[in-house]
Amino acid sequence: MSTPEERIRELGLEVPEVVAPLASYVPAARTGSLVYTAGQLPMVKGELAVTGKVGAEVTPEQAFEQARICALNAIAALKAEVGELSRVVRIVKVVGFIASAPGFHGQPAVLNGASDLLGEVFGDAGRHARSAVGVSVLPKDAAVEVELIAEVS
Repeated sequence: MSTPEERIRELGLEVPEVVAPLASYVPAARTGSLVYTAGQLPMVKGELAVTGKVGAEVTPEQAFEQARICALNAIAALKAEVGELSRVVRIVKVVGFIASAPGFHGQPAVLNGASDLLGEVFGDAGRHARSAVGVSVLPKDAAVEVELIAEVS
């Protein structure tokens, strides 16, 4: 069976550098067997490709892809904390914040971008509980932010 890092490569992706914090926090913190990531924006090489509210300036399909990037950034923070992704026993919980235009109710479908990637990378260990929350605005006018909790060995 392939490792999570190998599955990421098979998907045509790579684990990016950890996104530098925008304020006074760390990208990930471990307590016992749990690692909590900070909220991850869909930053690629220090930039947001998409900004605005989902259901207005951002389509649900674009937001789905942005959630996928957020999850990849959370994986990078997790890997930096534990060394190898094969140490992940399971993704326990995912919380996604979706900057939503009034009347937009598709937050769960947007967050599937993150959930689906975690399943592709970690298999059954990537199945998790989650919350998809609509918010009025996110840092840097991002459309999506994702954080996760992982159990590690």
